[in-house]
Amino acid sequence: MSQLTERLNTLISVKTDDELWDHHTRWMAEYGFDRLIYGYTRYRTSSSLGDPQDWVILTNHAPDYMETWINEGHHFHAPMVRWALENNGACSWRWMGELAAGGMLTEGEKKVIAFNRERDVIAGYTVSFRSVSERTKGAIALTARPGLSQTDVEAMWAEHGEEITIINNVMHLKLLTLPYSGARSLTKRQREVLQWVGDGKTTQDIAVLLGLTAATVEKHLRLAREALDVETTAQAVLKAAFYNQMFVLDV
Repeated sequence: MSQLTERLNTLISVKTDDELWDHHTRWMAEYGFDRLIYGYTRYRTSSSLGDPQDWVILTNHAPDYMETWINEGHHFHAPMVRWALENNGACSWRWMGELAAGGMLTEGEKKVIAFNRERDVIAGYTVSFRSVSERTKGAIALTARPGLSQTDVEAMWAEHGEEITIINNVMHLKLLTLPYSGARSLTKRQREVLQWVGDGKTTQDIAVLLGLTAATVEKHLRLAREALDVETTAQAVLKAAFYNQMFVLDV
């Protein structure tokens, strides 16, 4: 069995997002990418990526780097984020140099590049994943370890780029099937009542099925809405389903 096949089998078999990310970061580091940012949203619009609290973000960058990246809006102005939103597949960060040479960078994009250079985020590749909906988008930024130039990365990518792209795509697809530990979490009872709502049951139906009072069922639904930061129970059902917090096995 080839190493690629073994790794894909491992990704398919993992049971948590933490386990998935641990494998993935170690494998990408073997190719020279020691810092990664994976991002995914189900709430994209023409002018927004949705509420940052609803994003799926996995990273092994330093906390202070990510805090600045998000809080100062660098994610909104980053050239490779723009590319990822408009394209699918893999893109070399050499593209940013070509934009700069052609005078095609905005002031916001220039600030992002300057910030990254200060943090030794210089060379790398971005992989943008194909979406099935206009509202969803996922991508991963692969940052080369300090000391590697973009020329070094291009030489490595020429040899291993196809398998790196495959591994990242399988990682992304697997992650979409796992409960996301970074999401707003629900209690077992909150999940249970939302599941019954998703099955079309009324509050009174759920009370009978669970041996509770209707008031208690309403309380659990209210707490579920608060936990998921939504206004209606229908929105709660949708968001819980998005983050794989409904109809899940306790493993």
